[in-house]
Order: sequence, then C-alpha cells, then structure tokens
Amino acid sequence: MALLHDQILEKRNALIEAGRPVLPDSFGGVDKTTIRSVLSQVNLSQPDLVDAVFALLDDGPSWFKQPPATASFNSGAATAHIACHVGILQRGGSKLDREGRDTWIKPLREIGAVEPVTLLATNGDRRFVVGHVVSKSGNTSYRLARSFVDILRAPPGDRTSLFQTWLSADHVRQRRELEATLTEQSRQLVGTGHSQLINASITNYLPRFLPGFQVIYVDDGDGDRVTNEDRENLSSAGVQLTLADAMPDVLCWNPTTDWLWVIEAVTSDGEVDFHKVNQVREMAQRCGKAGVGFTTTYLTWLAAARRQGNHRNLAIGSFMWILADPSRQFYVGTFTTVAEESPE
Repeated sequence: MALLHDQILEKRNALIEAGRPVLPDSFGGVDKTTIRSVLSQVNLSQPDLVDAVFALLDDGPSWFKQPPATASFNSGAATAHIACHVGILQRGGSKLDREGRDTWIKPLREIGAVEPVTLLATNGDRRFVVGHVVSKSGNTSYRLARSFVDILRAPPGDRTSLFQTWLSADHVRQRRELEATLTEQSRQLVGTGHSQLINASITNYLPRFLPGFQVIYVDDGDGDRVTNEDRENLSSAGVQLTLADAMPDVLCWNPTTDWLWVIEAVTSDGEVDFHKVNQVREMAQRCGKAGVGFTTTYLTWLAAARRQGNHRNLAIGSFMWILADPSRQFYVGTFTTVAEESPE
C-alpha cells in the first residue's frame, strides 16, 4: 500500500500549496465534536475511533481504482483507505498501522456503528455488498451503518435518546439478524474457494502429511483476528500472537515435538514467501518453539501455475500441496545435480 500512501500524501501537499483546506470541518453537517459527543455515551470517544468515523463520513470520490459509478468514499473504504485518511489527511503524518484495526474499527463494529462490506464485480456490475464475503480480499471494506449516520445528523437534543434506543437489546438483535441475512445473500454472489481450500487443507492435507499436528488458529473470516477460542488454543501451545506477527490462514502445533506449522491457502495471493517465513520464525523463536514448517496450498494445478508463473515466490524449504492432486506434496528446494542426489 506504499503507492496509496504516496498518492494521498501528494494530494494533501498539493492542497496545502494551493492554499486550500485538506478536509472540510464536517461531512453532511457532522463534525468531530458531534461524533465525539455521541461515542462518549459508550466510552468510545478515543481519537482513533472519532477520526475513523469522520473518515467514513467522507462523501468525496471513492479511492478504489475501479469503484461503482456512483460510489463515494463513504460507500465503502478499505482498511488502508481509512488508515491513510486518518493518518495523512486528518493528522498530517503517516498512515495508521493497518493491523491496529482491532482498536479503531473493531469497537465500532461491536456496537454496530460500522458494518462490513465487500466491493464485488459480478456480470460486469460493480457494487458494494454487505459482509466480508471474500476472505483476505483487497476489496474488503467498511462503511457506517445508515441508522448510525441518522443519529449523528439528528438535532442535538434528540441524539442521546435516539442513540440509547439504537443500543437497546432489541435493536441490536434486529441489526445483527439483518446483517447475517444480507451477508448470506452476498455469499451467493461469489465463490467460496478460499474457505473451501482452508477447510480442505485442515481435513485432507493435515492428517495425511502432518500427523501429530493440531490446529490452534484459523484466520478465515471478518470477525476478531484472534477469537477467545483461538486464545485458549494458542495459550495451550505456548504461543502468543501480537499485531506485529504474520497471521497465517492456519497455524498448527505438534505437542510432542513442540514444532509449529503454517498453512497458507492461496486463491488470490498470500503464499509462504521469504518475508512470511522470517516473520513467523521470529514469532516461533520468541515463543521458544523447537521449529516451524510451512506449506502453501492451491485449489488446482492451473491456479498454482498462474500464481507461480508470474511471481515464483514460494520460499525455499517450504512445501506445496494441490487440492486437485491431494495424494502428494512438493518440496521447494534449491537445484542439485543428479550426481549430488545419487547414493555413494
């Protein structure tokens, strides 16, 4: 996302040089004072949260390269978009750490102020749909819930009562049920290849090629990066994941050998590359693990060929497994001659 960072910084500097304001004081009549006042009722008036909401009110052009024709920034913004909006445009510094989304998006998700959306292109039609229906997609986004925006735009004397009603159990339940229904409808518009590959990696690859290993973490969805169940499993294995660590699709542990094993299920990108190996090895060393291994999995040979034909980024010493050819795995090694491999 360095290119995005540079583009937004360039835009900001150009506005300043032209003597124009970088951002207006409000969007749709809502300023930061209003946002802070509403969020303070639930102790969520920290600067990162206020600024994230302000960013998601921006009615300027969308930052996606190919957005829907009528889309604006507030139609759906990726984590990187929000991070640049807050850090560069609002604060005049560097973008926020995207892994910090658990502190400046998650609390807003928990109260229903922010909802997950995904930019989809189906049959030539580009649109935002409810839910994060494509795992680890660059089109995974967020927007403010319409009902929350209505509260922000309500007369000052009405905001407190409207917000308290909005937070009531019945209203929260109704919103969650509606989001679940819309997300399921959205999933019908896309394939679920990534989830299927993760599941196949766990149910087919793991028992065949990694006997003795058990799953302690799975990253497949848009909720908490580390759930309570994950924390219990990780704790039992003596592993502590931080926001600075690489989050693998599947993390496994062998209680007998105290080895870890990372599985990356690739349908778009995210192979086990040199950078990921170094990140995970640092984590394993920090946690005192005996070692760590790596496997990249693909759905088909064609999918693997498309990725590796262009990128050739599989790390030396890692393995590759293909769901369509499940009886064998492949080791990524350096070149050796026949003579070197022949027995003496």
